[in-house]
Amino acid sequence: MATATVEKVEHLFEVRNLGKDYQSGDTTVQAIRTMDFHIDDGEFVSIMGQSGSGKSTLLSIMGGLNHPSRGQMLVDSLDLYELSSEQRADFRSEYIGIIFQSFQLISYLTVLENIKMPMAITGIPAKKQDEMARSVLEKVGLVDKADRLPDQLSGGEQERVAIARAIVNNPPILLADEPTGNLDSETSEEIMKLLMELNREGQTIIMVTHNPDSCRYSGRTIEVKDGNCFLQ
Repeated sequence: MATATVEKVEHLFEVRNLGKDYQSGDTTVQAIRTMDFHIDDGEFVSIMGQSGSGKSTLLSIMGGLNHPSRGQMLVDSLDLYELSSEQRADFRSEYIGIIFQSFQLISYLTVLENIKMPMAITGIPAKKQDEMARSVLEKVGLVDKADRLPDQLSGGEQERVAIARAIVNNPPILLADEPTGNLDSETSEEIMKLLMELNREGQTIIMVTHNPDSCRYSGRTIEVKDGNCFLQ
């Protein structure tokens, strides 16, 4: 009698028994107690929680920036923290774009120069870098601001530059830490629609937010509270 074979399903992200502790004097603070969940290729997932809930710590671990205290962080079946720091840096450069909460634009560089920063170690010729940077500027609607400095832009425009910088290398994964946290409601909606468009074009997006309104733009929400996660 023939036995049916069951195909193993592999997820893009697998968080297994993840925990993160910090030392504060003689006290151990559990930023993440225990988390288990997965995220599939092409999803748009919100990670929602209040300040201090552990959501930004989780995002930094998922981005290869913050070594967990225990558990595993698998990306495309690769254990991220079994890699050396150099290998993780190479992995981030190729696979992950990060939109930081405070933009982290370099004040003395132009918009175009800021966007080209992730390509500095790629070996891409300068002319090609310019073409790629201008292409993503067009995508985010700022092609006419290429030669401006960050402080000559509005908050929403700076967020768009941060997004353009995160996607210039066309990474398959985009991590966004409170992308609308400092923006008014109208500008926030514009940014969320831009993220939805990027997701429709194939990028997996994982967004940290404290705002329930932002979650309606994503496909599903993972709630983080007191270092634990709750799937919705």
